[in-house]
Amino acid sequence: MATEGEPPSRPGIAAMLINQTSARKPAREAIAAGAEVRAADGEVPHWMAARIAAARWRRPLAGGLREITGRDETVGVLARHRGGQLRTGITGAADRLWSFTLYFGATGTGLLACSGVKRSRSPSTKDSSEP
Repeated sequence: MATEGEPPSRPGIAAMLINQTSARKPAREAIAAGAEVRAADGEVPHWMAARIAAARWRRPLAGGLREITGRDETVGVLARHRGGQLRTGITGAADRLWSFTLYFGATGTGLLACSGVKRSRSPSTKDSSEP
């Protein structure tokens, strides 16, 4: 578990993924399978985390990503922290089909929410119908 002001560790983040959103289980499974977790060192204002989240959810729909999990719960959590500071992190599945965004409180010691986007196919897999 992270101490105040220190980015949380991979095992600490996995332990924090308990009940936040519907994305928690696949994110925890990705971490257990060895996925890299990158947590930001510093805090960002709520509005910046919300803007990043909105962009990450818009792009999937336009760029071939078909499924988003944990979005509604994350929107609610971010709304409750309006005006505050947050930390963010990212992780993804080894096959790169899922990418997860993690939202921590300002101290980094508690995970507030998690959302994930799923690609329609692996970015490294080329469709056989493509030239």
